[in-house]
Amino acid sequence: MRAGVDGGTGMELAGKKIVLGLTGGIACYKSAEFCRTLIKAGASVNVVMTPNATQFITPVTMQALSGNPVYVEQWDGRVTNNMAHIAVTRSADAFVVVPCTANFAAKLAHGIADDLLSSLCLARPAHVPFMIAPAMNVEMWQKPATQRNIAQLRADGIGILGPAAGEQACGDVGMGRMLEPDELLQEVVAALQPKVLAGKRVLLTAGPTFEPIDPVRGITNLSSGKMGYAVARAAREAGAEVLLVSGPTALTTPYGVKRIDVQTAQQMFDVVMAQVGGQDVFIAVAAVADWRVANASGQKLKKDGSGDVPQLQFEQNPDILASVAALVSRPYCVGFAAESENLLDYGEQKRQKKRIPLLVGNIGHETFGRDDNALVLFDQNGHVELPRGDKQALARQLIANIAQRL
Repeated sequence: MRAGVDGGTGMELAGKKIVLGLTGGIACYKSAEFCRTLIKAGASVNVVMTPNATQFITPVTMQALSGNPVYVEQWDGRVTNNMAHIAVTRSADAFVVVPCTANFAAKLAHGIADDLLSSLCLARPAHVPFMIAPAMNVEMWQKPATQRNIAQLRADGIGILGPAAGEQACGDVGMGRMLEPDELLQEVVAALQPKVLAGKRVLLTAGPTFEPIDPVRGITNLSSGKMGYAVARAAREAGAEVLLVSGPTALTTPYGVKRIDVQTAQQMFDVVMAQVGGQDVFIAVAAVADWRVANASGQKLKKDGSGDVPQLQFEQNPDILASVAALVSRPYCVGFAAESENLLDYGEQKRQKKRIPLLVGNIGHETFGRDDNALVLFDQNGHVELPRGDKQALARQLIANIAQRL
């Protein structure tokens, strides 16, 4: 057995120092929640506000939430050399402006540094990831001047987080709404992950399938989809373009991941086979039903008082992973196996049967619905155990492993 890798703690930003800038927009109220989200993820947060931002939320509020002094004035005697515009970002791991107004985006695009926050942006070290979360009225967002500025910022290597479409504080509906705090957190975490799958396309399946018995009943399993969604997020963090084909779950789609919903194994098979062309990696995480009801009823089955029960007949579902692995121009194929016993034997047998280079095994009843997991990776050289840990941390380890193999 080869050596394993330690699991994660779930504190995705533990030990990281984040500089959080606020500019003058109503979305500042979301910045307060975002600050707390960063803290809960383990980060240390230093807040810098423009004078206009203080008209929407007070520095006292942001100091209470961050636990650190808030910077507003360019000439701040608390900094030893009185050069806050140089000092604040020097030890930062990431720098994000939430919200970023149309005015501030214009200043960034043209190198204007007329207050502390804009000076910090211009003087930031080149190695510190820098992102902005635009927030403005839909009309402001759509104007050619704003779009030119955003295009310039992208060309300059600045991460543009959103915006999203939706209802705005002014009552208008459209593009310009700031991303939600959880989405922003995902983006900050992603910015700090190595881009080991940059330029790659990844297709995944996740969740359970549901095989109808009649219009209101069906056969399914206990899969929550959490592991598959974690792998999708980890692949996107690693720089891949990710398409997630999901069975019925209650989970939120990871930010930046495209999702197609299905119910049955046949529907999942049809979507995968239609989308697999041009993909670099296929990861079959979904717990797909092996059989479906051949004599499913078009109407709800009724009890008739005789005590007789319906006689269900089954037929085999298509094997999605084996079908993809059999393609002439196939992507790199990764399978998942949830077993109830003899994982080491059954896992390797399944890998060989499916003719795939990598299979990930776990004990199903020990992981379904939980936030943690323990994985075993099977390949032609044997197996590697990834000890129990947070599913997102394990997903990142798996993606790193796949990238090495590619």
